[in-house]
Amino acid sequence: MKRGYVIVFFLIVLATLLGLAISRHTGYVLIAYDSFRYESSLWAALALLVFVAFVLWLVRGLIRLLTTSGGVVNPWSRRNRSRRAQIAIERGQLDLAEGRWASAQRYLHRAAEAEREPLLYYLGAARAANEQGRYDESDNLLERALERQPHAELAIALNHAQLQLDRGDNDGALETLHAMHERHPHNPQVLRQLQRLYRQRGQWPELIRLMPELRKDKVLPAQELAELEKRAWGENLSLVAYQGADNESGPAGLPALETAWQQLTSAQRQEPALVLAYAEQLRRHGADVQAEEILRNAMKRDYNSHLARLYGLVRGSDPGKQLQTAEGWLKQHPDDPGLLLTLGRLCLQSSLWGKARDYLESSLRLQRNPEACAELARLLGQLGETERSNQLFQEGLGLLDERLLARPLPALARA
Repeated sequence: MKRGYVIVFFLIVLATLLGLAISRHTGYVLIAYDSFRYESSLWAALALLVFVAFVLWLVRGLIRLLTTSGGVVNPWSRRNRSRRAQIAIERGQLDLAEGRWASAQRYLHRAAEAEREPLLYYLGAARAANEQGRYDESDNLLERALERQPHAELAIALNHAQLQLDRGDNDGALETLHAMHERHPHNPQVLRQLQRLYRQRGQWPELIRLMPELRKDKVLPAQELAELEKRAWGENLSLVAYQGADNESGPAGLPALETAWQQLTSAQRQEPALVLAYAEQLRRHGADVQAEEILRNAMKRDYNSHLARLYGLVRGSDPGKQLQTAEGWLKQHPDDPGLLLTLGRLCLQSSLWGKARDYLESSLRLQRNPEACAELARLLGQLGETERSNQLFQEGLGLLDERLLARPLPALARA
C-alpha cells in the first residue's frame, strides 16, 4: 500500500515537471531529407516517438501471441511434439514399474522414437514386450536401439542376455554373453552374468576356467569368490567322475576323478569341503580304502565334523585300526554327534554290539539324527528289541522331512 502511494507521488511530480517544461518553451524539431520535410514542436515529436515505440511493442506482442497460439493449436509443432514425448516417458515408466506391459511398451516405444538419446526407452519397451511373450518384438526393439545408438552395443547385449534368461533361452543367453566376452573380456558385468549362468547350467569346468578372470578383475568379493571356487571344484570332482565312467562300471571313472584331483593346488587339496567331495566320490566308486586314507590324513591336519561323519561310511583295509583312529579323535571331541555316529558304525562293522549301542545312544542324546536312528534301530532289531527298533525307525522317517510328512495327503480319486 505504501509502495502504491510512493509511485503515485512520483507520477504526480513527473507530470508537474513535464507540464512546467512544456509551458516554459515548446521547442522546435525539423527533419528534412531531400523533398521530405517534417516540422514539429519538441514535445509533439517526443510524443510521436513514444507512440511509435508503443505501436512496435504492441505489434511484437501480437506476433508472439500468434506464433504461440499456432504452436498450441498445431499438433505437429515442436512444442506439442515435445509435450507428447514427455507424457509418453512419464506414462511408460510408470506403467513399466507397475507391470502394465502393453501400455508400457506402447508409450516407451513412442518416447524412444521421439528422443535423441533413446536407449533407456528402447530397453524398457523391449522388457515390456518380453514380459508379454512377444519375443520377436522385443528383439526388434533392441535391434532398433542398436541402430540409433551403435556405441551402446555392450549395454544392449547385456540386457538382451537377461531377457533371454527370463524367457528360458539359456543357450541364446550363453551365446550372447560369449560374444560380448570376446569383445569385452574384462567387463565386470559380462563376467558376472557369465559366471552366474555357468552355475545355473552346472558348467563347472567352464566356471573353473573363468576363475582367473573373476579374480583378476575383482568381479566378486574375495570371500564369495573363494566359496564359489571351492564349490566349483567340488562339483567338478563329482561331474568328471561320472563323465569318466561313461556308461562303464564304476571304477572306470576313477582315472578321471584322480586327474581332476591332481589338477587342484596343494592348498585346495587340503580344503575340507574338497576333501569331502573327493572322498565321497571315491566311496561311490568303490575305492573305500583310498577314501579312508584321504580322510585320515586330512583329519591329522585339522579335525572336521563332516569328514568324521563320512569316515564311518568307508571301509578301510584294517577295521580295527580304523576304529582305534576314530576313538583317538573322541578324546578331544567328545560332544560331536557325527563322530559318535561314526564310532557306532565302525563298532557295528567289528560286531561290537554293546559299544555300538552306547555310541549310537550318545549320538542321539546330543542330536536327534535320522541316520543315528536308523543305525540304532537296525542294531536293536538284530538284538530282538523289536518295539524300540520300530519306534526309532518311525522317528527317523519323521526326521528325514518333517515338512513333507506334515502336508495332508491328496484326496483319493473316486470312480
